[in-house]
Amino acid sequence: MNLDDVKFDERGLVPVIIQDAASGEVLTLAWANREALEKTLETGQTHLYSRSRQKLWKKGETSGNVQDLVEMRLDCDADAVLYRVIPHGPACHTGARSCFHNPITPETTPPLGWVLEQVWRTIQDRLEKMPEGSYVARMHAAGLDRVLKKIGEEAGEVIIAAKNPDEGELAWEASDLLFHLMLVLAERGMNLGDLARVLNERHQP
Repeated sequence: MNLDDVKFDERGLVPVIIQDAASGEVLTLAWANREALEKTLETGQTHLYSRSRQKLWKKGETSGNVQDLVEMRLDCDADAVLYRVIPHGPACHTGARSCFHNPITPETTPPLGWVLEQVWRTIQDRLEKMPEGSYVARMHAAGLDRVLKKIGEEAGEVIIAAKNPDEGELAWEASDLLFHLMLVLAERGMNLGDLARVLNERHQP
């Protein structure tokens, strides 16, 4: 991406869509001038331009909810920019994870990628804090072999459920299997990005 290609408006601004790089969730819509784009590229963290305060600002400067830049993209008309980021805390000033938390149409089931990312973050949090009564903490304390045994058990239950007519049962058992697979990745110090990379490579035509 060449910043000389960006089509800034008459105020010298361009709209910026900020997206969670892991889940694909849109976090906010903001504005940036050339300096904000340059600072974002230079520091690897989200910088924007405040139209109300008429000044450059860094996301998380006061709240601590910074965003690490993974990728910056320009749209096909060169008049909008996408920041793909790893957020460290809520994106919205209200404390909500995303600024887009007021539904107009009836809410639907969120995408699988978004849900998996939330489950992953919960697993990471439980392993870090090891709260009393946590299933993840209990499995971690039992050791990797116990988690691996659980995967074998869940895989067997998926096979049985797939042979039965109840689709709800199959979805339930498959979810259990996915959860324990994620727990194994966490125990081995891996993350969902490792899977995404391999699957993406395999998916290439």
